[in-house]
Amino acid sequence: MDVTAAQQPQIISKPPANFAVALHMDGHVDKLADKTLEEYLAFTKDASVVWIDYTTKEVERDLDKIALTMGFTQTPIQKMLSGYDYSAYEDSDTELGIILPIVKVDGFEIAVQRLVILIRGNFLLTVHSENVTALVKFSRYSQTFLKKLKAESLPDKITLILERIIDENNDRNFEYLREIEKHGDEISKQLTDEDVSKKVLAQNIYGMKHVLIGYLNVLWAIKDVIDSLQYGDADLVTDDERLLARIGILSTNIDRHIELSEQMSNVLASGLEVMQSIYNNKLQSLNNRFALVTAYLTVLGTAALVPNTLATIAGTNVFNNWSAQPWWFMPMLIIATILSTAISLIWVISVWRRKGDDYL
Repeated sequence: MDVTAAQQPQIISKPPANFAVALHMDGHVDKLADKTLEEYLAFTKDASVVWIDYTTKEVERDLDKIALTMGFTQTPIQKMLSGYDYSAYEDSDTELGIILPIVKVDGFEIAVQRLVILIRGNFLLTVHSENVTALVKFSRYSQTFLKKLKAESLPDKITLILERIIDENNDRNFEYLREIEKHGDEISKQLTDEDVSKKVLAQNIYGMKHVLIGYLNVLWAIKDVIDSLQYGDADLVTDDERLLARIGILSTNIDRHIELSEQMSNVLASGLEVMQSIYNNKLQSLNNRFALVTAYLTVLGTAALVPNTLATIAGTNVFNNWSAQPWWFMPMLIIATILSTAISLIWVISVWRRKGDDYL
């Protein structure tokens, strides 16, 4: 074995910025990469079915031009892009336009980009931003996948490719649920740490709730598109119940992840309630301490009230002459102080014992 060759670093090939995969009538598959839109359009002429994946820096800015170049004249591109929702579904009989959200979660920040799918004739065009990698895995096996479709009719081929693209995008989006769960577990751990700033903890819980709400909106948007495909009557999509059932499986997977996300949202809401309870308990404990101090001060004041009253009486003119004061004056003050203090102490102990019995 050549040691020098073994020590050389392996060169990892970068996936093409855009490509097209075509299944021909005779069953063989061709692939073009990094070509112009006009070359890809010509590539579709003699093919049975073609998938074209095209990337651009700004989808919203370039989509109109891309669609017109590829012959999409019936699909309302601006209407699809102008909606406030993350998704879109436009069926114009001879053309089908779909927009799916692509989510990215980084800590407490969520970013959503668009995956545009345009279908016309015998080809399917996907357009997305250059930094989106949701379809990289499928692109590696696209030739093998298309080769298996040679026995299918054109609507079936289009539907199977579309179903696989949606599934790949869903898988990529589902991966971020694990990251959200990881952050949720960290927040749960912080709830048990008394040294963690409650203000920071509250901000973290709010940030996680914000991410979950955005993530749930993405899942609901994808579900709307899948339901439109499954129950719609688009001419470009198959009527085969077997293939439509595969789309139904995608809807079921979305439902399961929506349920998981909602459960996590409930857990975070419970965390907020727990934190509020902690605040309330600490405030109640502080109030109890103040009440206890007040009670002790009241008892001490009560204990000093009797001798203070006697001393006030003794301070009258009758007792101005110390030698004339009766012999029992000082013993009376001492005895009165001891008795009042003892009575107050007995009362405090009885109240304290009664309080302990109530907790038991």
